[in-house]
Amino acid sequence: MLSALLEQRPVRQIAYFVPDIVAAAKAHMAAFGSGPFYIADHIPLTLSLHRGQPAELDHSSAYGQWGEVMVEFVQQNNDGPSVFRDLYPEGRQGMHHVALIVDDIKAAVQRFEEAGHEMALYAEVAPGVGFAMMDCVDTLGHFVELYEPTPPLLAVYDIVRSSARDFDGADPIRHFTVT
Repeated sequence: MLSALLEQRPVRQIAYFVPDIVAAAKAHMAAFGSGPFYIADHIPLTLSLHRGQPAELDHSSAYGQWGEVMVEFVQQNNDGPSVFRDLYPEGRQGMHHVALIVDDIKAAVQRFEEAGHEMALYAEVAPGVGFAMMDCVDTLGHFVELYEPTPPLLAVYDIVRSSARDFDGADPIRHFTVT
């Protein structure tokens, strides 16, 4: 059943949990020619539920293009429970999730839950503009992130992808604010 859920949408992003997003982005650029990377520090969330319970999540991310897929490096800036700590305890890092853009997040969450994959995180960057992390660790070894194709989300994907087209290595680390 999980394979049917994943076949419905292409993977749009692969994400890694790391202790330092800038160092990880620079290492990835050196190894794979990805980039440039856009940094979003301390991404504000208006809502954060970890396994159904309110939980503060202070995180930062670096977004770059790696061929046809966006690569994200994410670090957690606070202590406490999270989907990142669920998979990687303090001092550990690695591949964390893939992201899918879905037409209807509530329906997609329901399909994943019906297939036995609980929603481990629901968070909103603005009221009603949310994303979900589905726990597929037992099956896939990682989480699956779901979000809808909102104009701000699609703009981030477009900026990252279009910047990579003519990226010559100059200005490899760039900053933007996620609102």
